[in-house]
Amino acid sequence: MLFIGGLLVAIAVEHWNLHKRIALKVLLIVGVKPSLLMIGFMSTTAFLSMWISNTASTAMMLPIANAVLQQLSDTEARSEEREMMEGVDNHAIEMNEHVEMNGKLKGNTGEDYTKDLKEFKENNVTSSPGSDPAEVRDRSPEHEQRRLKREERYLKLSKGMSLCVCYAASIGGTATLTGTTPNVILMGQMNELFPGNGGIINFASWFGFAFPNMLLMLILSWLWLQIIFLGFNLKKSFGCGSNNASDREAYQVIKDEYKALGPMSFAEGCVLFNFTLLVLLWFTREPGFIPGWATVLFNQEKTYVTDGTVAIFMSTLFFCIPSKIPICSGRSRDDAPAEAPTPLLTWDVVHEKFPWNILLLLGGGFALAHGSEKSGLSSWMGEILVPLESIPPFAISIVLCLLVAMFTECSSNTATTTLFLPILASMSTAINIHPLYVMFPCTISASLAFMLPVATPPNAIAFSYGNLKVIDMAKTGFILNFVGVITINIAINTWGVAMFNLNTIPSWINGTATP
Repeated sequence: MLFIGGLLVAIAVEHWNLHKRIALKVLLIVGVKPSLLMIGFMSTTAFLSMWISNTASTAMMLPIANAVLQQLSDTEARSEEREMMEGVDNHAIEMNEHVEMNGKLKGNTGEDYTKDLKEFKENNVTSSPGSDPAEVRDRSPEHEQRRLKREERYLKLSKGMSLCVCYAASIGGTATLTGTTPNVILMGQMNELFPGNGGIINFASWFGFAFPNMLLMLILSWLWLQIIFLGFNLKKSFGCGSNNASDREAYQVIKDEYKALGPMSFAEGCVLFNFTLLVLLWFTREPGFIPGWATVLFNQEKTYVTDGTVAIFMSTLFFCIPSKIPICSGRSRDDAPAEAPTPLLTWDVVHEKFPWNILLLLGGGFALAHGSEKSGLSSWMGEILVPLESIPPFAISIVLCLLVAMFTECSSNTATTTLFLPILASMSTAINIHPLYVMFPCTISASLAFMLPVATPPNAIAFSYGNLKVIDMAKTGFILNFVGVITINIAINTWGVAMFNLNTIPSWINGTATP
């Protein structure tokens, strides 16, 4: 129910283009300098992926990134052509002063001089009628070299920008409980396999652990992409002290796109309000350090209100709230009976955009986990891993995270999580460590699909734009996989231990679910 409610809210945000307004506004704030532009796209994509699907975030941000880069490249090319033509004109004037120009210009004045000067420029600047400045540049080795360097630079920048968007989408989805499917699977299987855990995983606790980890991963990923594709030159990348025409024109492209959206509509305002209220209700339902509103009002004797309850309630409002301000009178302007405005969401929109296959896959994963636990398969596989007891827990976590990160490159993160979590739960029971100590890092590691285009839909979308090769994604993502695994294990061994009391074996670890 949490997954369904979260997806319905995401569909409403996409349907009314609220995500595009947020993205363009952030880009207007950060500017268009290469490094700032990259971190702007990464932070925006990561933020959107926390609430809507990673695929939708990537599909929306990549065209914007390509449009801005194309504008930067075109403006710089025009600037080079202007410089070249000015140089040709100056060269012609110098020749007029010091050379006889084949005997034509010397001694001529007035109309004859103007006519002969024009003929000289045509003979020395253009090789044939209809030639353009680009052809002039091609004949000059210096300008040819500048053109090749510019194209090479923008090709690398285009690759880096495409990768930063798809990587940020995967990283951002780890920050919230509803950001990506493996997160919900972990909460569901924890409640399935350890029913007495007391709701240790909820929206607030997940965010408290995963959001700082997401920020750290995002910064390290940006630094790595910066080094690979831009080089770490502060003056060139950050544009310290520079303000050129290409930056202004590229900035104008973003500004024009934002203006094309027009003022925020009533529907957008309602979606934004409901979305903000939903997040606040999630955070304050059971924050952990103080009693939440659900504990005080509903859950004193038994848990009646969960994160799923809040998600379904708020998503139901989208089917009730009108998309336009209702007319107070019962008649329209032409004196016909006024029709009720359509709601923010209709079932036709939901039916078209809802990922039913993911929902069935999620339910099938829970059924598979339950079957593995009841049949004893999980316990048998967990007992096989008992020799790991002699290895330090942090080493176990790192090895398992690397295994999951490698496995998820060849299969979906949902399937990977569904397969591994019941085994990890049985293993943790067998070797007496806290289940979350291995299940939490491995769940996030399932989202570290950075190396192959087929590993996750955001990678495939970025690859389809044509500038990337498999080797570009593989060599960049290979290092990022290790960076992500190390970051996750630093997080679980620092603030993760403090938040979830991972150094203590919980009493509910040996509890079993009733059929």
